[in-house]
Amino acid sequence: MTVQITLSQLAKLAPSARSSYRDAFSSAQSILEQYEITSTPLRVAHFMAQILHESGGLTIQFESLNYSPERLAKVWPIRFQPKGPLVSAEYAHNPEKLANSVYGGRMGNTDPGDGFKYRGRGLLQLTGKDSYREASEILKKYNPESPDFVLDPDQAISSEWCVEVAAAEWRSKGCNELADQDLIRSVTKKINGGLIGLADREEWLKRTKNVWF
Repeated sequence: MTVQITLSQLAKLAPSARSSYRDAFSSAQSILEQYEITSTPLRVAHFMAQILHESGGLTIQFESLNYSPERLAKVWPIRFQPKGPLVSAEYAHNPEKLANSVYGGRMGNTDPGDGFKYRGRGLLQLTGKDSYREASEILKKYNPESPDFVLDPDQAISSEWCVEVAAAEWRSKGCNELADQDLIRSVTKKINGGLIGLADREEWLKRTKNVWF
């Protein structure tokens, strides 16, 4: 039996959710079924735990990148002084300059301004031009009407596409199968590339399991 995700359930978990995310989930059931996320309660619990972490309880659309000098040195220690070459004060509270520096020249970001243009967005914080391109290619296989997120990256946070972007990324990385085994560390590595925020993700998983089990 397909697991249902309702707005009342979301309200319990994310009472401050942005209206665009609420609108997206109001019509997301068929999308989540297509990507086989709603096949079991365990898949739903893991998927929702990850997106609730990445989106700050469905409140974050864009990666803020608005850091103090002290925080920059902690987040990117090999880039900023005292260990790295960059002076934190020159990038603090300047999201565009910071993004173009730390994300430029990698993740497919080759043109000036790409770092900021393709900064983290959406339910799973899609980051880097390569990730936007990959999301476009994956979605085209399932839905020929889907947009090119490289040309229009803000579509990744729209109520029409944000859930499907996250669902496609989730399935393409094999997260359904990892969720079946209840392997939150493995799921987190697929989504994050590491284990950043693991404790918060584990806490979200406890909460989502209480809702869908």
